[in-house]
Amino acid sequence: MSGVKDVSPGRGERGRARCRGGMTLSDILPTLAHSLHPAPDRRLWPDVDDRRLRWIAATFGTPTYVLDENEVRHQCRRFREVLSGFRVAFASKALSCKAVVRWVGEEGLWLDVCSAGELAVARAAGFPDERILFHGNAKTPEDLKAAHGVGRIVVDSVDELERIADARVLLRVLPRVAADTHPALATGDTGQKFGLGEADLVRALEIVDARPDLELVGLHCHIGSQIRHVATYEQAARRMVALIARLGRPVRELDLGGGFAVPYTSGEDEFDLVGYADRVTRAVRYECARQRVAVPRLVVEPGRSIVAKAGVTLYRVTSVKHPFVAVDGGMSDNARPALYGARYQPRLLRSGPMARWTLVGRHCEAGDVIAEVDLPRDVHPGDVVAVPVTGAYHHSLASNYNQVCRPALVGVRDGTTRVLVRAETEEDLLRRDVG
Repeated sequence: MSGVKDVSPGRGERGRARCRGGMTLSDILPTLAHSLHPAPDRRLWPDVDDRRLRWIAATFGTPTYVLDENEVRHQCRRFREVLSGFRVAFASKALSCKAVVRWVGEEGLWLDVCSAGELAVARAAGFPDERILFHGNAKTPEDLKAAHGVGRIVVDSVDELERIADARVLLRVLPRVAADTHPALATGDTGQKFGLGEADLVRALEIVDARPDLELVGLHCHIGSQIRHVATYEQAARRMVALIARLGRPVRELDLGGGFAVPYTSGEDEFDLVGYADRVTRAVRYECARQRVAVPRLVVEPGRSIVAKAGVTLYRVTSVKHPFVAVDGGMSDNARPALYGARYQPRLLRSGPMARWTLVGRHCEAGDVIAEVDLPRDVHPGDVVAVPVTGAYHHSLASNYNQVCRPALVGVRDGTTRVLVRAETEEDLLRRDVG
């Protein structure tokens, strides 16, 4: 579908009851607005007002992922400005689709892909191969064949390195840093499936030295996702410089990965990106001077922090059985609560006296719970629920559990709304079922 002009009403309505002259009760009594419908935390929401969200739900149906293009571009520019001395590569596993890949490319970022499929999306969007990093801890022969010609391949095993030809490579290692995050999101300490151990690193260097078609560009590490403390990154950076010194060879690039935390609820803090830029840069320069090695080009791979806030997921209430409010989506379009207990702060797109509810999904699992949340006491079927901070690892992790079709991804920018990825249909499901 091409761009659709948003003909929804303008901004500013609070509440549904209208008085003479077009005023609402909350216009007359401003303090009433908060008790009926507490103001949303703007740190969690893109600049898309409730009227447009209701219009999108009515026009495109529910569930629907909404993505604010302006917010994605703003985050790209923020990373490039704050991390001006770094190379910034968008980790497309957070949200892989042609439109988003085009946006980040136009904003000057590199791209991080983890499979032949993500690479196919990048190439279909016209993203230049020379600005692509190819990741993955278990790359298949098909992945490696597809990756020929990309800017960098991040090597995760000796077996993989032996199958690569004519490539610039980064060697991924474990910095042995325990990240301050959920165990399922920690990737930088011992006992992980990622990266080369010390013995494998020695063997990998021997292979590179013996292969003139392989160019060792640098080292890579990634300590996890939803990392909140700059000190954790600083520790990883220092350990990586110490490793460079032990290798006794020039390393032009040091990729420190991504994983910068974003707030999902009002009680969570923003990540200090300015502090990260300052402290990590200083730490690397100091350690390089102390170890007498050249300062490498620093690389980061933000994914969630580029697209998370730009996303809102819209549902409709299907049933109410106190204390449960059930909606027409759930773990097939948002696997994160079931995977690692992720918390959200949804709200109903209308006001009313509030009560505590358990917002649940439609799937045949007791664990299909979206959030414990305050919603209007009179919530009823047909109401629209909006869940913020759903731009990352929602569309990407979506499934067809219970043969439920995956939602559309709808982009908004200024006054235009358009489908970026269409919703699946039952015909799509049956077309693959050839038995």
